[in-house]
Formats: sequence, C-alpha cells, structure tokens
Amino acid sequence: MLSSIYFFDKPLKTLITTLTLALLGSSPLEDVLSQEEKPSRLTTHAKASPLREDAVTSDWPRFNGPTDDAKSTETKVLKEWPESGPKLLWEIRKGEGYASPAIKDGRLILFHRIDGNEMLEAVDPQKGTPVWQFEYPVEYRDRFGYSNGPRASPVIAGGLVYAHGVTAWLSCLDLKTGRKIWQRNLAKEFEIPQYFFGKGSTPLVLGDLLIVNVGGSKDRCVVAFDRLSGATKWITKDSWGASYSSPVRAVINGKEVCLVFTGGESRPPAGGLLVIDPKDGKKLARFPWRASGFESANAVPPIPVGENRVFLSECYELGGVMLEFDKKFKPSVIWTDESINVHWMTPVQSGKAIYGVAGRHQQGADVFCINAGNGKPYWRDRLSWNQEIEGRAIRLELFRGSLLKLEDHYLCLSELGSLLRVKLDEKGWKIEEKAQLFFAPGTWTLPALSKGLLYVMQNETDRLHGHQPRLLCYDFRLQ
Repeated sequence: MLSSIYFFDKPLKTLITTLTLALLGSSPLEDVLSQEEKPSRLTTHAKASPLREDAVTSDWPRFNGPTDDAKSTETKVLKEWPESGPKLLWEIRKGEGYASPAIKDGRLILFHRIDGNEMLEAVDPQKGTPVWQFEYPVEYRDRFGYSNGPRASPVIAGGLVYAHGVTAWLSCLDLKTGRKIWQRNLAKEFEIPQYFFGKGSTPLVLGDLLIVNVGGSKDRCVVAFDRLSGATKWITKDSWGASYSSPVRAVINGKEVCLVFTGGESRPPAGGLLVIDPKDGKKLARFPWRASGFESANAVPPIPVGENRVFLSECYELGGVMLEFDKKFKPSVIWTDESINVHWMTPVQSGKAIYGVAGRHQQGADVFCINAGNGKPYWRDRLSWNQEIEGRAIRLELFRGSLLKLEDHYLCLSELGSLLRVKLDEKGWKIEEKAQLFFAPGTWTLPALSKGLLYVMQNETDRLHGHQPRLLCYDFRLQ
C-alpha cells in the first residue's frame, strides 16, 4: 500500500533536509516539489474573536460530538447574527465525501478524497492553516451516482487519529505529526463486499479498543482492534453484516455495552440491533429491525434512552421502535411507529422528548417531537420559512436536515445549506435566526462545534455562486 505524508509547517532547515534526501533518492523529489508548489486551498476571511474566559468549551473528537449524541456542552455561544449569517473566518476547498471533521488538541482532521486519493488532513482549527497530510490511493465509484469519497468520519482518541475509508482501509495516525502508526486493508483481510455505498460506519473507541462494524465473510460482523497496535482482539459473528449506522457506547442496567445497528446490502435483506459486551465481543442481545426491500439499509445511530432503553429508526418500511432490556438483556418492544422513519440524521433525546427528522425523501421530510415513553407525537411539522435568494422569494424547508442541541436551542442545518437557530420544545418550534450559507444539495453532515467555532461541510458545488465543496469555519464566540 503506497501512502504519503507531507508537513506544511517546515522551517527552512527542515525543508533543505527534505530536498537533500529527495536528491539522494530517499524520497521522491517530484512529490516534495509538487506539494510545495500546489496552490493553497485555504481562503482566510477574518480573525476569530477572543474566547471568553467564562465560556465552557470542548473538543469534537467524533462526528456526533463530545458526548456522542448530537449535543454540545459549550456555553456563551452566539445567538444573534446578521441576515448574511455568522462571521466567516476561513474556508478550505475540499474533495469528495460526507465525513465530518474531528477536532482535538489544536488539530482539526478533515477526511476526504482528492485526485483519486483518500486524504487525512490536519489543519489549525482557528486559522485553517495546514499542518500535515496523509494520503493513499483508492479505487471506488458509487454505483448510485453519489460522492466517491469517505462516508465515515475520523475519530480522535489518546493522541491518535482513526479513519475508516470508503473501501474499508482502516488507518491509525499520530495526531500531532500525521505519522502512520498502523493500517489494515479490511476489505482484503475480511473479504468485505463493496455494499451499496461502500463503507460508511464510523469506528467507536472504547478504552483500548477500536470497534468497527466490518460485515465480512464467514459472518465476521463486528470486530474490535487494539487501538494502539491494530491487532484483532475479538470478532462478533453474525449474519447481519455491515450497515451505515455507527456503533454507540451505552450503559444498560448498569453494564457498559456496545450498540451496533447492523444491516446493509444482503439477499435476503437482514439486519437489526446487536448488543455486545466490549470486554470479549459476546452478544448479549439480538433484535431484528430491517426493511424487507433489497435496496434498503440501516443508517441511524442507535439512541440510548434512560437506564435500559434503546431507540431505533429506519426509513424504508418499519420506522421507529423503542426497546427495553431486562436484567438478562432480553429485549421487549415498548412502542413502534412506522411514520418515525428517520433516514440518517441522529435524533436528539432531551427530557421526555425525542426530536428528529422523518422522511425518506427530501420532499415530505418532517421535523417531529415525540414522547420517548410511549411514542405519541407532541407535534410533527415541516420546518419551513420564506427566504429571498438572488431577488426571488422562495419557500425553503429544513428537509432532511440535522439537529445540534446547544444550550437552550438547536442549530439546524438543512440539506441545502440553510443554517437556523431554532427553539424546539414539546409545544412546537420557532425560528430565531436564519442564514443561507450556500445553496448546495447533499449537505448531510452534522456541523461540528469546538471552542466557539462552528464548522460546516458543503459537500457539493454551490448552485448560487459556483463555490466548489468546502469546509467553512464560522465565529460563534459570544462577545
């Protein structure tokens, strides 16, 4: 496997040494020169505001945030912004993919595909300036015409970066330098088929384990790797295979478990929830929940609720279900509702309610607020508003958007690039602020918030101004 790593914060002495080694044959001179001469993909717009001393801040080590539930613990965050939107600090032109950035210890990790290579890229979270790049070639073309880049997001833990590529390369890099610690070709080792959209499940770090929904041959469904060495620690065998949902840590009846919502491409279609003991990979429970149609897949993370319940949702047929587990991990169904059919976003549980977006397609997607205890709706509505774009009045909606709970409100990002601050409660919804950041479909990635800065992924070309896919950083620091 050929891979390359490049440093961008080189002093002159280091650069001279690198060029000398290249001339002596220790590294390809063409690679060094091409990287040094490549035009910057970074555009700087403004400086970040000072961070308030009384602000509570956090890192963003995984795609659903520090608590892995699409909730932010940060405080003193911007609540009012002009019609043009929050202040844009910088933007980086990015390649293909739907991965969310991960931020920790002065590094933002971007995982995307450029020029046929999957690239892990570290930049300064406040300035966007490049630090290092690690890349390797991949051969993948989405059979349904979607992006050819990675779907799973990078994960940062213990000074290491983990990434699960669209063709199932599993990589571990040093966070500070980008040096490769280990890398495994899971597709080859576990004989993984390509599946509908390649691989798309973000790994989960639990202690010294890196847990991946592999979906390989011989029923090798879930695999735990030693996160330091990459060695296989245990394999959970099951015929359900790999999905586009990501494993989640939970505590059920006082016991730490790993929840894996399986179910991707298979004939006949099969899948459901596996409750796994992370100590040894033993299956504690198995609950089938998968649409009967072949072209369906499970993609929503399982949502732990209370001490012994788990909420699941899929969008093709069965919808939502709330499970309860007894002391022996036997599941029982508390309620089901086929209309709570979430496609991929992460529902947010808050108090007695669960908030989310239901609907398989863009048209007809609704925001819902349901009672977590009995599944009864408090309300369900299309979150919509009037917006003027290029002199034309347009009725926009959140469509299949994402929700990020922040203090006493929610930041909502529509799949067309609308950013909203919304009050959501059991009585209804109210838009407090809104801005059209760009007008690009495929905006399906939950924004990341770290140290008062909001990071938004534009995954397709902006239909208004022609901007290519970008990672944008906005100033949300309250003055």
